[in-house]
Amino acid sequence: MNADLELALELADLADAVALPRFRARDLTVETKSDDSPVTEADRGAETVMRRALNAARPDHAVLGEEEGLVGPADAIHRWVLDPIDGTANYVRSIPIWATLIALMEGDDVLVGVVSAPALGRRWWAARGDGAYADGTAIRVSNVSTLPESHLAHGGVGTFYEYGHGDALVDLTRRVWRSRGIGDFWMHCLVAEGAFDAAVEPIVSLWDLAAITVIVEEAGGRFSDLSGRRGPSGGSAVSTNGRLHDEIVAAFRRPDHTV
Repeated sequence: MNADLELALELADLADAVALPRFRARDLTVETKSDDSPVTEADRGAETVMRRALNAARPDHAVLGEEEGLVGPADAIHRWVLDPIDGTANYVRSIPIWATLIALMEGDDVLVGVVSAPALGRRWWAARGDGAYADGTAIRVSNVSTLPESHLAHGGVGTFYEYGHGDALVDLTRRVWRSRGIGDFWMHCLVAEGAFDAAVEPIVSLWDLAAITVIVEEAGGRFSDLSGRRGPSGGSAVSTNGRLHDEIVAAFRRPDHTV
């Protein structure tokens, strides 16, 4: 196994050991960050144990985490990107759709990605050039090639309206076979598995997407922002089986729905 992927899986084990026991704990400490999003002791604890392990195993690498920001050598070629709990709002409401996201980037390219969702009993991973896996089994995107046949996931209609893309999303949901609002990591992992054919989000951060990008691409799909720019750094997200990607992106490029 790729040594960096092996390390990422070990980091996921460490994070799971912190986050899962505190899930649904009656005495869980929850605070509100400056952006009004929740953060828990589990978020901070999971990031701390991963940073500690990375400092020992890869001291020449930088680390970007949602809770502690960017730390490490200023000239580092490699950067680990950590989201200790993606879906904290679910976590604090006792909804099991949350995960630790771990990625290794070299410049703008994602080399390794791990998504660990212990409350669901699921884990996805990929290393560039080595394929994508879910729970140890190789996964591939779907073969659906037309919008009327497609299954679309999205991050919530209200959120799309908040960021100026609501009409575009609603129009798109009327053109597909079926659509569901799921949000966060899970819908993109389900695109990689072939359960959904496309998933879209209007506002996200690098740590929300880096790990997912390589998993979707190694499963044969495509990943970009809403304008079609490849990669996890554009501030929005479109994951697809590849066949539908240009048409999905085009839905958000119409004159009355500019990105």
